[in-house]
Amino acid sequence: MAASKKSNLKNAPVSHSVEELKKYYKDMLLMRRFEEKAGQLYGMGLIGGFCHLYNGQEAVVTGIQSVQEPQDTVVTTYREHAHALIAGMEPKEIMAELTGRSGGCSAGKGGSMHIFSAENNFYGGHGIVGASSAIGTGLAFAHKYKEDRGVCVAYMGDGAANQGQVAECYNMAALWKLPVLYVIENNKYAMGTSCQRHCAGELYKRGEGYGIKGEQVDGMDLFAIKAAAKKALDYIRSGNGPYILEVMTYRYRGHSMSDPGKYRTKEEVASYKDERDPISNLKEKLINEKLATEDELKAIANEIKDIIKEAVDFATNCPEPEPSELWTDVLVPVEE
Repeated sequence: MAASKKSNLKNAPVSHSVEELKKYYKDMLLMRRFEEKAGQLYGMGLIGGFCHLYNGQEAVVTGIQSVQEPQDTVVTTYREHAHALIAGMEPKEIMAELTGRSGGCSAGKGGSMHIFSAENNFYGGHGIVGASSAIGTGLAFAHKYKEDRGVCVAYMGDGAANQGQVAECYNMAALWKLPVLYVIENNKYAMGTSCQRHCAGELYKRGEGYGIKGEQVDGMDLFAIKAAAKKALDYIRSGNGPYILEVMTYRYRGHSMSDPGKYRTKEEVASYKDERDPISNLKEKLINEKLATEDELKAIANEIKDIIKEAVDFATNCPEPEPSELWTDVLVPVEE
């Protein structure tokens, strides 16, 4: 079965209300401001270890989450702060986790790369490259077993798409017709290696040999992503098995906080920020089409400013985990 042609959904009709558009704007702006603050805290030494920011890619998770159903599950990579926010996790518990505090979602023991909330059907960021595809395939098996019409949305990067376990997952998901949407967030660089240097062929076509449909979509266009995700999820939920969605996006920062990003030009980064930024473009649409005023959007920005301040205050005032926490959540007791 051949993969679908590249998507051209910029002008596709997408159902949305003014309130929905404002919510998308608020969600994406929250992600952007959260990541900017995380970057500042990292520079101040309040966040240790690795820290991978999502600036520029906000439209991807916003568009996909907008067409998910409550029972759907999500699993992703270590660039997952925004995924956790859109899943419904509290900014303060995520920020506390980043700073290694006891009030964090994993009691401060997971850090930036291991955000997790079963209550929100968010099964984590994962430090192992390609692990999200395998975990996501397992979550999809659970959906099929329980017959809950749920779909697992399993995110990976363009670098992870080259991992061998991804091909194994495609095989099993196709064989068992598992309800899983594999989302490849192609931000053009696997760490510092461009797609031209590490990807043979098109990533959304990698499932062809297994009979998995695939599609490539503009990852900087919120409405294109929403339409493509709805099409994919409807297809999966109808019992047709897995689907691959490759979203062509871009990260403004380096791979991690330790990456100066010198492998790309300033002009390249500036062109995305100036011309294709999903938040600026949505703001322009809201104002130009008289769907919102400058004052309304400023009020949203101020609300988010307060949310971020509350998250930072909570995180920095939380105590560090007690030493005894080293021994918790390690083993599951087995009843005899």
